[in-house]
Amino acid sequence: MHIAILTFEGFNELDSLIALGVLNRAAPKLRVSLATPTPQVTSMNGVTLQGHITLEDAAGADAVLVGSGIQTRTIIQDAAMMARLQLDPARQLIAAQCSGALILAKLGLLSHGEACTDLTTAPWLQALGIRPLQTPLHVQGSIATAGGCLASVYLAGWLISRLIDEPATAAALHYMAPVGEKESYVAHALALLRQADAGQQVVS
Repeated sequence: MHIAILTFEGFNELDSLIALGVLNRAAPKLRVSLATPTPQVTSMNGVTLQGHITLEDAAGADAVLVGSGIQTRTIIQDAAMMARLQLDPARQLIAAQCSGALILAKLGLLSHGEACTDLTTAPWLQALGIRPLQTPLHVQGSIATAGGCLASVYLAGWLISRLIDEPATAAALHYMAPVGEKESYVAHALALLRQADAGQQVVS
């Protein structure tokens, strides 16, 4: 199973790299790639990464996670850039972190009319006709959105759970959870994921 993490210029390191780290705990069952618009992209804090695949390659992935960053509002106004994104919730799992929800909205993938995002992005998402939710994770069918940088752990967990199973999710989260809090951390995360997949309101 292949997961592409869309990572644009000005990306938020926490969104892309936490998810990358958690998802790679499920290797070799999962292959994770950073999909970038150019061979290299530089983060909002000056960290330069080498992309693994192109944005176009993400169309062939089993799942796509859309990261956030300081240039997302500019990206969604770039018709040529948006045309490179061929995402299909009928055959892919699609997840968006924070301002990544703006990209899903612009692509018409939030037809249910609501999504999670961060507090800064919430007004911009609302301007696109999408209701921002006050919850860390929201799942609607094959689409999940999360708000707040550290909620990227929940998106990664959701993808592992959907693509493999819950035990694999528990193992990945247990590895990265703080020492002394591992059992409680994993139990909380799994309960949240079950709530979201059941279509219930998630309270963190």
